[in-house]
Amino acid sequence: MNSEMMEALEALASERGIPLDALFAALADALESAYKRMPGAHEFSWVTIDSDTMEIRVFAQDLDEEGEAVGEEYDVTPDNFGRIAAQTARQVMSQRIREAERDLKYEEYAGREGDIVTGMIQQTDSRYTLLDLGRVEALLPQAEQVPFERPEANARMKAYIVEVRKTAKGPQIVVSRTHPGLIKRLFELEVPEIADGVVEIRACAREPGHRTKIAVGSNDVNVDPVGACVGARGARVRMVVNELRGEKIDIVPFSDDPADFVMKALS
Repeated sequence: MNSEMMEALEALASERGIPLDALFAALADALESAYKRMPGAHEFSWVTIDSDTMEIRVFAQDLDEEGEAVGEEYDVTPDNFGRIAAQTARQVMSQRIREAERDLKYEEYAGREGDIVTGMIQQTDSRYTLLDLGRVEALLPQAEQVPFERPEANARMKAYIVEVRKTAKGPQIVVSRTHPGLIKRLFELEVPEIADGVVEIRACAREPGHRTKIAVGSNDVNVDPVGACVGARGARVRMVVNELRGEKIDIVPFSDDPADFVMKALS
């Protein structure tokens, strides 16, 4: 092991976005696994890697009858350890790298339920549509799709994250085009007053693909909540309508008086 190996690890860490410490840990685990496959390997043993010199050593301790480590640790590095372990270490390293990449992808999206993402439609059939988000794919089930909305291959689409699952193949991100939360997130993108908290969407009712009605209120008496959402000449609400493929959107002022609120909502 030499500076070339160190350079290779640094390049791999940079290319894959994996912390260098994680790669060192994966390499140590891989070499420990390779050592324990060798004839005569000590049962309780571990591998150390000097990050400065890239020197690899195997240490061991004896075990008593109860399986507890006893005595001093001693160096048991085989003379031909590097040559024998290389192939096994390479295989295990590849596996650990894939695991680290999956964990990083999961951590990127874990806890992001309720966020909005933009993806490119990759594949669609009667069961689901796949959205390419870049490093990962999102699953848009048929039940979360708007009726009569026909996704076109390679078209860009925004969707609402409803669930992030951790699987053996990496994160599975389930998204929706029918969730009312999508409406709120789209308006946050188009209306700065909503993103800043000046205007709030107090209620939302939706019939996906046909009509949505939102009730908005303002925390500033000088800001008209309906006007802020509609925008100059309807520019803001039009952007949301376009993303929803022409779904009609009604915006009404919220009222704490139920009778007044119902009257405005039905008008």
